[in-house]
Formats: sequence, C-alpha cells, structure tokens
Amino acid sequence: MKNSQILVVYDSRTGNTEKMARAVADGAKGVAGVGVTLKQAARTRPKDLLGVDGVIVGSPTYYGLLSAPVKAFFDRSVRVHGKLEGKVGAAFASAGGTATGAETTILSILQALLVHGMIVQGRASDKHYGVASVGAPNREAIKLCRELGARTARLAVALHGAKKG
Repeated sequence: MKNSQILVVYDSRTGNTEKMARAVADGAKGVAGVGVTLKQAARTRPKDLLGVDGVIVGSPTYYGLLSAPVKAFFDRSVRVHGKLEGKVGAAFASAGGTATGAETTILSILQALLVHGMIVQGRASDKHYGVASVGAPNREAIKLCRELGARTARLAVALHGAKKG
C-alpha cells in the first residue's frame, strides 16, 4: 500500500513541459511508499488536490507568467481553499530562452501554493525555486526534474509519517 500520494500537474503545448513532468513523476515514484498521479492542468479538478500529500506544478512560460490552463487550475482550486494547508508543493517551468521569465513563472506557481498554506522546500545549492528548462529539456534538466520529484516526495513522506505517528 502506498503511504503518500503526489500529484504532478502540468500544461504543455510543445511537449517540453510534459517531458519535464514525466521526469518529475519518475523521481517521485522512485521514493519508497509513494504513489504518483500525472495530470494535465485542464483535466485536474479541485477534488484531486484533497487526497494527496504533495502537488508539483509545471508550466510553460508565457510573457514571464504561467500558462492560462495552469492559471485556470489555480482559479478552480479556490473551491478547496483552506484544505491544502500542510501539503507539500513544488514547481517547474519551461521557457523559450534564457532570461525569458522561467523563474517568474516558477515563483507565480509557488505563490499560489503558499496562498493555499502549502509547504515549499527550497534548494540551497542552485535551482533554488524549482527546475527551469530552456526549450526541450536536456539530460541535466531531466536529472534535476527527477531530483525535484524525489525531494518533494521524501518531504511529503516525512510529513505524512509525522501526522500518522
């Protein structure tokens, strides 16, 4: 039986963010006791957020912001506002080039997660806010996505275990 559940939500028009989402999901699945669901933002409903311990959201970057489907996902999530407190959150983004807004996209996702009262773990070494890829994710970006999924899943397991203990 799986102890913790992670939901990976993404939007992708070119396939780049989807490749990242799959790598994030693979990383989370590699953590013992974790089940993972991968869903497109447009198909994710507020109730999907209730039965999970962590939510990792990815978006392409448009004008330095998250995509409309990811924004609509967060707009719908108001229906479960106050019910996500203490869950773990993380973010990733793809962009068309360097200095084109991937960090601001990630920060806008993290802002929405924090408004829900979720817990976000930074990374001290680099990629502090989440993972960003320029264009199609290369081998390094895929590795970082897997690490993001695993790190988020481990935190969710630690917190989930503390709640049950």
